[in-house]
Amino acid sequence: MKHFLNLESLSPEELNGILEEALILKKTKASSNDLEGKFLALIFEKASTRTRVSFEVAMNQLGGQCSFFAPADLQLGRGEPIEDTARVIGSMVDGVVLRTLSHKTITTFSEKSSVPVINGLSDLSHPCQLLADLMTFIEVKGDISGANVTWVGDYNNMCLSYIEASKIFKFNLEVVCPKNYWPSNDQINDLKIVFTEDIKSSISNSDLVSTDVWVSMGDEKEQSKRIADFQKFQVSPELMNTAKEQAIFLHCLPAIRGQEISNDMLEDSRSKVWIQAENRLHAQKSLLKFLI
Repeated sequence: MKHFLNLESLSPEELNGILEEALILKKTKASSNDLEGKFLALIFEKASTRTRVSFEVAMNQLGGQCSFFAPADLQLGRGEPIEDTARVIGSMVDGVVLRTLSHKTITTFSEKSSVPVINGLSDLSHPCQLLADLMTFIEVKGDISGANVTWVGDYNNMCLSYIEASKIFKFNLEVVCPKNYWPSNDQINDLKIVFTEDIKSSISNSDLVSTDVWVSMGDEKEQSKRIADFQKFQVSPELMNTAKEQAIFLHCLPAIRGQEISNDMLEDSRSKVWIQAENRLHAQKSLLKFLI
């Protein structure tokens, strides 16, 4: 049994196999009975659109079933220890997707779970989204190894997952954001990733530009400051014109037009955001087949 808490939870061979299978599943678009009789529990502390819908549809198309639980629906909402909930739920279901405020909740749950646990997003990382991002690049452009990728945004959960992906899939990554949002120098040295404030220089050599909202869930108290600090870091078609000719743009969504992207960025021909969003379904179908 394996869990999927971060990209590094699986080997490069396993991840490549999941992505290859995801592309096949997308082409065939066929339902199956691969997970007939299997049941997936979705436990979400954070709001969700793509993660919830994609896992629910994935289980349905694979012949399985799933149910969604908010904390108030469980004894977790009344103070039951995470370890106890993990033991009980694990004895009844075949897999669990957790979307949590704290990554420690996922690691604690997985330590006591007798079934695979999937990170549906935490404050640390978002590996399911990266599967879709990687799948999209491979589908549109081919092998990502050796490519130049620019992440425009702070050192958040998506950024960390991109850093993990860069090591596993051997692509070059630069992180572009205001310097006061960089990690410490020691962390930068450990990560071996380029951090810069020069967005034009970074994007000029990029095959893929990806970004996220300036104010993530949990950062709402810093909203005014973040919007002011990130004003020079908006991605637009004009900025993409300075990238490589065949460069593509991705965004994990939801997007706020007029902030991290211009009003017309999602409709630009280089934006593959809608393909990327659909690929959440196919990548997670493949992941569920592999784990369950």
